[in-house]
Amino acid sequence: MAKIEQILELERLERDIFRGIATETMLPRTFGGQVAGQALVSAVRTVDEHFHVHSLHGYFLRPGNPVMPIVYLVDRIRDGRSFTTRRVTAVQDGQAIFTMSASFHVLDEGIEHEDVMPPVPAPEDLLDAASLASEEKSWEFREWADWDLRYVPAEQIQRRRGVPVQQQVWFRSREELPDDPVFHICTLAYMSDMTLLASASTTHPDTPIQSASLDHALWFMRPFRADDWLLYDQSSPSAGFGRALTQGRIFNREGHLVAAVVQEGLTRFLRRD
Repeated sequence: MAKIEQILELERLERDIFRGIATETMLPRTFGGQVAGQALVSAVRTVDEHFHVHSLHGYFLRPGNPVMPIVYLVDRIRDGRSFTTRRVTAVQDGQAIFTMSASFHVLDEGIEHEDVMPPVPAPEDLLDAASLASEEKSWEFREWADWDLRYVPAEQIQRRRGVPVQQQVWFRSREELPDDPVFHICTLAYMSDMTLLASASTTHPDTPIQSASLDHALWFMRPFRADDWLLYDQSSPSAGFGRALTQGRIFNREGHLVAAVVQEGLTRFLRRD
């Protein structure tokens, strides 16, 4: 499998046109986090350094072909004094497979508050997911062998009243990553698609479904490192009509809320015809 440094190292074809590599995968289609991460890198490369990415909103339009590289077309929508906006279209074989808007901010001063991280076991007290013998999940651990994923056991999650679905996962890169803060932000865009949609199925463990990401939104609140432990506190407020809404809060080890994610995904019954 390609390292995250290789995945996020795009080739610049033109001023606002970039190409990302195809990567080895066990998935039948390109991993959504890879497309989102590469798209964000392409947007970042067209923005002045004093602007910091604070949000992205993306739509997965078609399944990506994992054996083909992806071309990213960047539109410079707006260059303002405080905010800058970019729109990125990911293209394969002449068709758009993903579109994303990314917003950048100069970092102003204003009011401050944040959610408190829920009480959870420390990652060192949990099993490395790669060591688990669960056959139905083993492909995940081989696919993302570079990432240390540690699930909080369901019986150790402190349930919030009125929340039907909860899942908590500690995660980090197994290897030390470059110090560039922008690289960690783009890495989190890649990692944020891991495990989130699967949280919607935790209360339906024996129901075979077809799943795929439909749209993905991510907000960055505070600095972090993707090679330090991050807690992904996930929930699914609603599922119906073959779709599920999922959301996640990402905290660093010190308990600060560093990012928030909302995703809708396909969760329809698996068709056997």
